[in-house]
Amino acid sequence: MKRSAIAVAVAFSFILHPSASIGAQQTKAESSQYAATSSYADVIAFLDALEQRAPGAWVRGTIGTTTQGKPLPYLIVSRPLVRTPAEARESGKPIVYVQGNIHGGEVEGKESVQALLRDLILDRGRNALDSIILIAVPIYNADGNDTWGPQERQRSEQDGPEQVGQRPNGAQLDLNRDYIKNEAPETLASLLMFRTWDPDVFVDLHTTDGSYHGYALTYSPSLHPAAMDGTLAPAGPWTRDTLLPELRRRVRARRGFEIFDYGNFSGPGNAREDAASLAKGGWLTYEHKPRFGTNYFGLRGRVSILSEAYSHDPFERRVKATTAFVGELLSYVGEQGSTVVARTRAAAAGFARGVTTPVPLRARMTTAPFIAPVLVEPLIPMGDTLRHEAGVRRGFKRSHAFVPVPMPVFDRFETTLTRALPEAWILDSSMTPIIERLRAHGVEARRLTRPWTGRGEAFTIDSIVKGTRPFQGHNEVRLEGRWADAHLTLRRGTWIVSGRQALALVAAIMLEPQSDDGLTTWNFLDAQLTVGALHPVRRALDPVAAAR
Repeated sequence: MKRSAIAVAVAFSFILHPSASIGAQQTKAESSQYAATSSYADVIAFLDALEQRAPGAWVRGTIGTTTQGKPLPYLIVSRPLVRTPAEARESGKPIVYVQGNIHGGEVEGKESVQALLRDLILDRGRNALDSIILIAVPIYNADGNDTWGPQERQRSEQDGPEQVGQRPNGAQLDLNRDYIKNEAPETLASLLMFRTWDPDVFVDLHTTDGSYHGYALTYSPSLHPAAMDGTLAPAGPWTRDTLLPELRRRVRARRGFEIFDYGNFSGPGNAREDAASLAKGGWLTYEHKPRFGTNYFGLRGRVSILSEAYSHDPFERRVKATTAFVGELLSYVGEQGSTVVARTRAAAAGFARGVTTPVPLRARMTTAPFIAPVLVEPLIPMGDTLRHEAGVRRGFKRSHAFVPVPMPVFDRFETTLTRALPEAWILDSSMTPIIERLRAHGVEARRLTRPWTGRGEAFTIDSIVKGTRPFQGHNEVRLEGRWADAHLTLRRGTWIVSGRQALALVAAIMLEPQSDDGLTTWNFLDAQLTVGALHPVRRALDPVAAAR
């Protein structure tokens, strides 16, 4: 532990005061004095140049290719260098996966990841790379990144750079709504990395364009209640209650940036409201559903963190705030490596033994928020002037005056429906496409090699509510109904998905009929849904043998 603490101090000093060698290789943002951001080609050129400067310092590969055929680079960096997942596990160090640019116009993570890689790799002193295994994916949405357009059109309330990419990928899918349905090639590539390397920590770098507040960056753990249940996922509560508060303290004390839990002021007009109105409405986080990457990754029993730079700040400040946050995060995870690894590995061991804690399937925003001072920045009306201030809604300008206003903070969700894990979920032999979608996540599934009978449950559908407006190419489905005991007689070839596996939470959310973000939600079972009929996924309550 003492050795880790020394490494952290050196890493902090180096990142805060970069060496002169950085001037010989700059990111596109740095070399343009933050007037421009990197294209896909710029990122590849930066990595090529860094590889020439530090040969053998990393393992480089591609996680997969985009809709338009661009190979997506990843880098494995550590000291000593590990080259395989087995070596990473044997090291005993936490594996940290940092991803930038999931939304093409949100460019700070892409620039920060490049700069951090350079700073850490070229630093000859001890730093976080001595205590962690870092997997870096600097440009995840390469197609969206390169769909250039004026910032005022692509990101209307963002303060630079002048040209940025678009939010969706090349197929017009929002990659941060795709983690459950996994339809995009980028998502499938990301899930393959999760299966292969099984990271202990996932960090997804974004830029928010919501309320006007006083924070250079906001953050969030996984918001799904299952990921925040210490029995189901021991890493979740530790992330929310220990790791993130400590990062807030360190980033303020060491880097000079105020950061806070992600949210927006509720109600119309937010920042134009007076303090009393804001205090009444409160500060609200986003949805809990695992279609979002950080919510999803928490269901894997891991540390999962969302980072949101503040779009109304100038581009340079956004990049530096993101770099500070990730730098301190890497150092702290290195310090707490044994704790991180113990908590993330405990989840899988618990599910293998069998878990009796009911799994949250639906949730609502908490009805018991806590009260805290939130920094508010009131906007100043500009009257009839035609001048427009960058990063601010038209007709207003920033005051740069931040007022702490005590208000309710809604930063978590309450469970509204639970279901205990079964011994197994049962799917007919014809449902192989569903099984393949589960397997993309790493969920294990087997076929019966001989007939089986035993106790089970079946769900009768009482109502089907289907969304009238398409979302991401789907009309979301919500079922109501009832479970009843059933005597199951299963044929050879039936698919069995065990409830005693490391990814049992992922399997439950995807397969349970009443999950609010499962495969039923996303229309993959529509052809088999009829009011009054049984749902095609059944549950076995007795152990199911003879599966391969």
